[in-house]
Amino acid sequence: MADTFNYRIDHHGSLVRPNDLATVGVEQAVQDAVAYQRKLRSTVVTDGDYPREDFRSAVLDGVSGFRRTDETEPDGLARWVAESLPKADGPLVTDWAEKLAALTVIAPKVALPSPAYLAATTYRPGLGPSSARELGEALAEIIRTETERLVTKGVRLIQLNNPLLLDGSLDDDLLAVDAEAVRLDDRPEGVRIAVCPGWRAPDEVDPSQLEALYEKIPADRWILPFDQGTEAESTLLRALPDDRDFCLGVVDATNPALESIDTVMQRLDTAAEFKDLEDGAVSPSRGFADVATRPLLTAEQQRTKLVLVETIARYVWGNEF
Repeated sequence: MADTFNYRIDHHGSLVRPNDLATVGVEQAVQDAVAYQRKLRSTVVTDGDYPREDFRSAVLDGVSGFRRTDETEPDGLARWVAESLPKADGPLVTDWAEKLAALTVIAPKVALPSPAYLAATTYRPGLGPSSARELGEALAEIIRTETERLVTKGVRLIQLNNPLLLDGSLDDDLLAVDAEAVRLDDRPEGVRIAVCPGWRAPDEVDPSQLEALYEKIPADRWILPFDQGTEAESTLLRALPDDRDFCLGVVDATNPALESIDTVMQRLDTAAEFKDLEDGAVSPSRGFADVATRPLLTAEQQRTKLVLVETIARYVWGNEF
């Protein structure tokens, strides 16, 4: 069913940090990032994750109970462990979101790590919480509370990142945790809770498992990789229930080479054969710098990718955003 509040031109949240970030200060850099996104005609704006070290930091920096270790995860992120059930003494990122809302009439967007992802990667048997489910439930409550705060400050799109969902490594207990996090009882007009289940589609996907995933986590919007032209990407979209919105990552945020408009449009034309594009949006395939010190592209390459996303949106939907 068509969605009036579809935020057609989206991005995952993180942007390449400016070289002079330490000099100009984070607040000025965020103001500049908002102006940058307005010039690119994005239909949502974020703070670029400039105040944070990586995409998990919005939660890990603001709650007690976690300890950073000297080890690293397989993806190169610093490893954190949960030593007790987490507690939040106050807002996590709502203050930054309120500043965004004051800078522009464009809808502010905030990206947060999902509670299931954090629980799966920080739980250690015998250390602190009795189970990953217990840890995840505590995190889900914190994230739901933060989501409610964000909505009261004008945020209209909240994205939960869980890069583990597409590899099938999470059990039903942890899927239930993310399901709790996306539920919002008081939902003002235009608010959307989104889930990004991974940066890239696996080589093969099971449609029945996808259908179960979409059923168990009732997110309004699913942000799906759609930049490689694979059958697996099409399967991810085909399996999505028709009453959910979708945002397709149509340009590769890891590859400096710029995609052909014709190639991207051909993929979207194929998608239109089985999905109503009125329920869709487009974005890059992932954040450009989910780790502050490891940008995936240069600032100029990022700009050309975002310009292409805006161009694609206008090819598909005209100027009616």
